[in-house]
Amino acid sequence: MNIAVVGTGYVGLVTGTCLAETGNHVICVDIDATKVEKMKNGIIPIYEPHLDTLFERNIKQGRLKFTTNLEEAVAGAKLIFLALPTPPGEDGSADLSYVLGVAENLGKIIKDYKVIIDKSTVPVGTADKVHAAVAKNARVEFDVVSNPEFLREGFAVDDFMKPDRVVIGARSDRAKKLMDELYKPFVRQGNPIIFMDEKSAELTKYAANAFLATKITFMNEIANLCEKVGADVDKVRIGIGSDDRIGKRFLFPGIGYGGSCFPKDVQALAKSASEVNQEMKILDAVMEINERQKTIIIPKVNAYFKGDLKGKKIAIWGLAFKPDTDDIREAPALYIIDELLQQGASVSAYDPEAMDNVSKLLGGKIEYGIDEYSILKDSDALIICTEWSLFRTPDFDRMTTLMKNKSIFDGRNLYSLDQMSEHGFYYSSIGRATVNPETV
Repeated sequence: MNIAVVGTGYVGLVTGTCLAETGNHVICVDIDATKVEKMKNGIIPIYEPHLDTLFERNIKQGRLKFTTNLEEAVAGAKLIFLALPTPPGEDGSADLSYVLGVAENLGKIIKDYKVIIDKSTVPVGTADKVHAAVAKNARVEFDVVSNPEFLREGFAVDDFMKPDRVVIGARSDRAKKLMDELYKPFVRQGNPIIFMDEKSAELTKYAANAFLATKITFMNEIANLCEKVGADVDKVRIGIGSDDRIGKRFLFPGIGYGGSCFPKDVQALAKSASEVNQEMKILDAVMEINERQKTIIIPKVNAYFKGDLKGKKIAIWGLAFKPDTDDIREAPALYIIDELLQQGASVSAYDPEAMDNVSKLLGGKIEYGIDEYSILKDSDALIICTEWSLFRTPDFDRMTTLMKNKSIFDGRNLYSLDQMSEHGFYYSSIGRATVNPETV
């Protein structure tokens, strides 16, 4: 099948590459000529495990191409995916200007039947708006379909190639048949392709992300309570996660969620609800608590240093909002760094993939290490913000020789309390007792 994907951001590039992997011919469109030229030469613009292998293979075999010319891309395409940014406005609403702008242009250039597919995460009612924007100029038949993505950064290739489910909002039998044909190779093990109306499909994406964000936030609230009453959140997590009505996933406490999806989608769902006078008190609480959780480790650091961080050197492990990605959007580490700098501390950081992105944002305000140990020299404390695998089993003896002060503030609960006690570290984590060698 011939396919056009408009937008080569995270969703667009993964979608285009994975669709090419099953034998489709895909042309990806982007207005950034420099980026397009690099992709033509096999340079992938994002970090996502296993994507590079598929990307290089499908370019080499001629199934994946790139252009800045929208008309060229859609001319022979039966399916046109819109994978465009929908950034949050100041009021939390999703900005649809990119999506609707391309939709209006498509109406001017399509010359035969097309299925136009909203892949971007968009508010309820967007498919109708896209249809109206295309229809303004179109002189041929077309259908608009909602096909939300459920890609986890760090696992996006597996999520696309082996989806738990495929959600398709469509009313046209002609469009349904084409979408079913497209996705059948991805669900051979029996996972469902779920057809519904467009508005239900749009709401399904927001509802799914909002629920997961709520689950994370609930566990963070329980963790904070554990610290107050002397309980251990790890034991509570195991106890409730064993109930199959609750499940084990998304119950790990920490310093809040970030990234491109959860913060934006929760805000957008709450905004959509407010536009029809529907209160979403749970979501309001989720957003408030998560904002507070991002910097909940700062009071712990302040208490340890008796409220004086001036001149203290703080090392940070992890800058991305989660491991296996270079995405720093709404990353808790950025909020923590900002607080530390405001209080007069100096910051040295290491992340396997995200340092370039942080450097573009913060420049020389902080130092960057060549590895996780280089930033520990003469440090007064280590804060762990991202649970990269290489941080899970460090050389604690080497850390002891490098650090001026053996104190770790762990926002991801990577180590056991016994382990920290054995190595003689002051260790403060989330929802668990603090290990303090001086009180032993």
